[in-house]
Amino acid sequence: MRIIIIGCGNTGRQLAAKLCGEKHDVVVVDNQSEPLAELESQYDVLTIQGQGSSPLVQEHAEIKKADLLIAVTSHDEVNVLAGILAHSAGVLHTVVRVANSDYIHSSHIEVLKNMGIDLLVSQKAECARELFNILSLPGTQEVIDMHHGKILAVGIKVHIDSPLLLTPLNNFSKPELLKMIRFIAVMRGENFFIPSGETQFMIGDDLYFLGKPYDIRIFLDWAQPEHMKFDKVVIAGGGDIGLQLAQRLESTPTETILVEMDPACAQYCSTVLNKTLVIKGDALDQEALEDINMNENTAFVATTGDDENNIISCLLAEKLGVAFTLAQIAKAEYAPIINSSSLLDRAVSPHSAMINAILRFIRGRNVDSATLLHNVPGELLEMVLPDDSKWGGKTIEEISMPAGSIIATVLRENKVYAATGDFCLKQGDHVVLFSKPELISKLESMIRK
Repeated sequence: MRIIIIGCGNTGRQLAAKLCGEKHDVVVVDNQSEPLAELESQYDVLTIQGQGSSPLVQEHAEIKKADLLIAVTSHDEVNVLAGILAHSAGVLHTVVRVANSDYIHSSHIEVLKNMGIDLLVSQKAECARELFNILSLPGTQEVIDMHHGKILAVGIKVHIDSPLLLTPLNNFSKPELLKMIRFIAVMRGENFFIPSGETQFMIGDDLYFLGKPYDIRIFLDWAQPEHMKFDKVVIAGGGDIGLQLAQRLESTPTETILVEMDPACAQYCSTVLNKTLVIKGDALDQEALEDINMNENTAFVATTGDDENNIISCLLAEKLGVAFTLAQIAKAEYAPIINSSSLLDRAVSPHSAMINAILRFIRGRNVDSATLLHNVPGELLEMVLPDDSKWGGKTIEEISMPAGSIIATVLRENKVYAATGDFCLKQGDHVVLFSKPELISKLESMIRK
């Protein structure tokens, strides 16, 4: 597939690296020469310097040969115009990043779709949703919802007092739980593997599993009884992500406090929010945080536009005794360092949400969507079994899966089923698999007859 990426910032670079790894023909356009030169020295991409919304620049990039255009500059107008021009040139699909939340209003989305933009992605909205999911399930390192919330993918760290440490999976002390959730991946230090019946979890393992939200909560109550729901959430930063997170939290009984240093921004947040207490103050000021009376049932979330300030304010909140610290980190290279060093409880990069949305456009016809996990070198794939699939009529245990992949859950007629060995698949099932990236093409061909 020939893919043109407009913008060579953090998101553009991550996308280019990902798509080159999957052997796509990638062209990257940016008006700055330095990031293009750096990218070209690392990956097999064609780079073009110029304004991505310029018809002449798009012609230079051979826009008429492209299958997909992805516009991810920091300027909404440039992205939208680039998408419209690409569509008029005959590009099959266009994906546009927008920062202004006005664009993602349902009526505006429909207008832009009529102008040829297939997908509008707001990474700030996606980041706010991810932060909210993590706060909804205390003790988790990562929470991703799939199928409009019908399925959750969850990551936790195995602690010294966890009941998960007692026995291998084939002698699991709670076998009924294994019929509700499905373990898909383990990160043990730098080593990744998919658990089997002989697997026995160890202290410090990062463990990932899938299931229905209700079943996930039952499992977490057993596996991590020490983690109680937060009584209070303190948000540092009243920008788009912080404000959207507060709006989501207002639908829950959790007490929410938003701290914003800019007077105008604080005033705006107070007019938009209904239940949230908005405080004009500096989250880096220890006295200001002490006045909020945070305790062991408080979660602290830093969502300012400065990564270093987010990290420092979380460390300060941890010093004051909060139960959980969570930071938005714009620099993608910071997130794995923070998470592996346990500097904070969790760091989230907004760019992953962007990449997840775009992956839906570059999979084969049998792949409904794809999702990246932050700390695991693999992907969650939602595949629809076609009418001629050779998996139809087979049980899970009868399917010989490639090493490095696993069938996790099945969605059939809006009901979610754990993919236990005796479960029989049918044509039309939505199957959620976890796989190493290099096996994706093989899995796509395997489900066809």
